[in-house]
Amino acid sequence: MKHPPLPPHVAQRLAQASALRQAGKVAEAVAAYRALLAEAPGLPDSWYNLGWLLRRAGDPIGALEAYDRALSLSISGPEEVLLNKGVIYADDLLDPAKAEQAYRAALAINPLYAEARFNLSNTLEDLGDREAAAAEYRTLLDQAPDAAEPLARLANLTVVTSPGDELVERLKSTLARNDLPADHRASLGFALGRLFDQAGEFDMAFDAYRHANAASLASRHPRMPGYNRARQDELVDSLISLPPPASAAADSATAISPVFILGQFRSGSTLLEQILSAHSAITTGGELPLLGTIAARDLSPYPASLASLAADKASALRDAYLQGVMLRFPGSFGIVTDKRPDNFYHIGLILRLFPNARILHTVRDPRDTCLSNYFLHLSHDQPHALDLADLGHHYRAYQRLMAHWKTIAGDRMLDVEYDTLVRNPETAIRNVTTFLGLSFEAACLDFQTSPAPVKTASVWQVREPLYQRSSGRWRNYEPHLEPLLEALND
Repeated sequence: MKHPPLPPHVAQRLAQASALRQAGKVAEAVAAYRALLAEAPGLPDSWYNLGWLLRRAGDPIGALEAYDRALSLSISGPEEVLLNKGVIYADDLLDPAKAEQAYRAALAINPLYAEARFNLSNTLEDLGDREAAAAEYRTLLDQAPDAAEPLARLANLTVVTSPGDELVERLKSTLARNDLPADHRASLGFALGRLFDQAGEFDMAFDAYRHANAASLASRHPRMPGYNRARQDELVDSLISLPPPASAAADSATAISPVFILGQFRSGSTLLEQILSAHSAITTGGELPLLGTIAARDLSPYPASLASLAADKASALRDAYLQGVMLRFPGSFGIVTDKRPDNFYHIGLILRLFPNARILHTVRDPRDTCLSNYFLHLSHDQPHALDLADLGHHYRAYQRLMAHWKTIAGDRMLDVEYDTLVRNPETAIRNVTTFLGLSFEAACLDFQTSPAPVKTASVWQVREPLYQRSSGRWRNYEPHLEPLLEALND
């Protein structure tokens, strides 16, 4: 259908809004699209663009409303709108049931829409439905037998007992292709390492992981900075040199009391949050981006600006954080966990915004922690994970920073030892609930049945009862770990 031309002043508004969006000026573009749509509400593509912008502005509910308006106006390519809605439900609102519904609606329109089926598979993983997720990955492989990512994900769902397993051979065959992009080579390599590890072939596993990390490094965008040890030390020094937070009044009464779970990646933070998800007084928020967004958007230059953060601005930023939580979990109250491991950088900010904050610090054997990071396909925002010596240096810097935070606010922090948690869970959980001012609930010991979605690499580990096989895992790889062990001992 041919649409009539827009009036000149409306066309001008549209061009201005589009230019702001393309320039990355999110707040200005949101305002421009709102003004445009107030005057000309029948523009489905503009509602779509507003939805896209609102999500990036931290307003997932507003984004969903804009996408619904686009759908109501019969936007072309509605499956893409439904895909975007599914991502918001899955990633921002932690509502996998609605995410699944959106992805299936997209596939009802276009059964060959690979991105929607891939995201559906991911959501089924988040929900712990291994068989259904594997079936969707197999459907993707039926559509595109050479697709690397579905094959890697299928391998990550699979348990093997022999290095000669058919799936191992398929991974090796795909990795032998000369035309395989580096990022796909990395995904498949990490998956292959995992299967060799399951089969007890530790030398073969380490070799696969080593090649996977090299491929991940090769796939990094040239403008993405690598790990710089001197810069890391400077960052830690700058955080340590900040004056302690000024004495502040107790937090004003709010419906939500955030509890921050932080530490190193792969130190047990997902396990701890999943255990707490079974407690009747706790809402689990997953890895919220709120503190990092506040630091980057409102506190430049960060962290130096913390030294002069005025009480009224701290109050406004606290309200912005709480609003961000409420946008994601409408109607929530009481304790809401924010499980973002790298928030250990932001403890100074946490203490300024929430003087009475409770911080759960997950701790694990440094060798197991670092090795587990090396064996994981992390984003390039974690460049230290690609090199054993860098991992050791990063861990030592983290230890130095955490020791500093404890001298400032040790009474606000509780170390939760991974090995203690898996060996003596009831004692560890009782310590945590007491620290949070809650009574112990036996349901926490049966956490693997919790319906809370899990969106980290630990998704399948925390769907099992507690086990101890990951403690001391580094010993299987000790002959290969000299660079890590030296760095940890520096």
